[in-house]
Amino acid sequence: MLTVEKIGGTSMSRFGEILNNIIKKPAQPYNRVFIVSAYGGVTNRLLEHKKTGVRGIYAEFAAQKDYSSSLQDLLTHLKDINAGFSSYGLDCAAADKFIEKRIAELDEYLKSMAHVLSSGYISQENILLAAREMLASIGEVHSAYNSAQMIQNSGLEACFVDLSGFDDDKMLTTDERIADAFKSIDCSRTIPVVTGYVKGTEGIMRQYDRGYSEITFSKTAVELKADEAIIHKEFHLASADPKIVGVEKAVTVGQTNFDVADQLADVGMEAIHPGASKPLEMAGINIRLKNAFEPEHPGTLIAKDYIGSQASIEIIAGSDKVKIIEIHDPGMVGAVGFDLDILQVLKEFNTSYILKATNANSISHLVWDTPVTEEIIAVFEKKYEIVSVRKVAVISVLGSNIAQPGVLEKATKILAENKINVNCISQSLRQVNMQFVIDREQYAQAVTVLNAGLCINK
Repeated sequence: MLTVEKIGGTSMSRFGEILNNIIKKPAQPYNRVFIVSAYGGVTNRLLEHKKTGVRGIYAEFAAQKDYSSSLQDLLTHLKDINAGFSSYGLDCAAADKFIEKRIAELDEYLKSMAHVLSSGYISQENILLAAREMLASIGEVHSAYNSAQMIQNSGLEACFVDLSGFDDDKMLTTDERIADAFKSIDCSRTIPVVTGYVKGTEGIMRQYDRGYSEITFSKTAVELKADEAIIHKEFHLASADPKIVGVEKAVTVGQTNFDVADQLADVGMEAIHPGASKPLEMAGINIRLKNAFEPEHPGTLIAKDYIGSQASIEIIAGSDKVKIIEIHDPGMVGAVGFDLDILQVLKEFNTSYILKATNANSISHLVWDTPVTEEIIAVFEKKYEIVSVRKVAVISVLGSNIAQPGVLEKATKILAENKINVNCISQSLRQVNMQFVIDREQYAQAVTVLNAGLCINK
């Protein structure tokens, strides 16, 4: 059985435990391929903070500021990370030398690109995208090199698979580069440790931005025809956020399907990037989500054809970082395609909506509460008669088998009994996701009471 396994950044920062509890633990440690993310926080420093938006080295380069000193600060940070793994068999001198060389090469590349940028003779967008790709690759190259060395020094055979293409001029797509890298690797005799970033002519970040490591994971699993694709995170996929409902009341989800995983991604709680899940689903490769620090637990199996044997709610998800924008116009009644103009504005600002609700003369769209949203609202206010905006929260009630009478009634009853008003509601014909838009300040309460009423005793 061949598995392709991804290790997230937070888990990578505790690689000593990963080495002992996951990689060395099985009696047969081979026939496993590990795709690794950068250590926790490194990609944030290279690009920007994923959650707060605080800018990193990429922004300094784009603004033509002194990014070189920031690169040197990063190098110091990466060496400090190396030193933290010395007790797990990492040759720090070799690791430091490796990353020093890569950072120096990157600095030279960026200087050349900055010179081209300043000339004004070439598209700034393409240069900046190339710089972003090169910066992103550093984090995964660093962690993959270190991990392969530590596995090798622990007594197992391992190889460092560098998909960053930093030192070659091969014009390959991402799929071609992955295939080329594995054509001479015997996974039954060695453990490949693969960079989560892969260089391709189409630009993996151009398509997927910060979701690129899961795309690499997916493409590798499909290329190798893996029997199972495993994602190691620092938590289980649970019925609700343990930080809200408490660890003891967050029920681990044993099984679900790809459809439910897509719904989670739509509200920003990715079990796996939707761009990564589709190829696996089409190839018939199941995904297993595991808690990296509870290796004996089977985790959650995501399978294409899974449907729960009984009608039940599996997950309560959502976000309190959204806004509802309602456009009211009496001229909307009977007007064919009235919402087309609305969608064109959203497309112009590269914004997708999470939920849409309509009646005869109003259309409501639920979108993320970001600075871009304010620009969208300003456009709408110039175009339409009445535009109402409210900061809200969205609750998604998910399950692989909830297309049964009474499930929606039970959920709304729980909300009503707890005096939580529903501002908008949405459920498609497929019936795997019921979405409730509520007041933002009631988000945690809603997650807690729905989890208790729908998931605990299922």
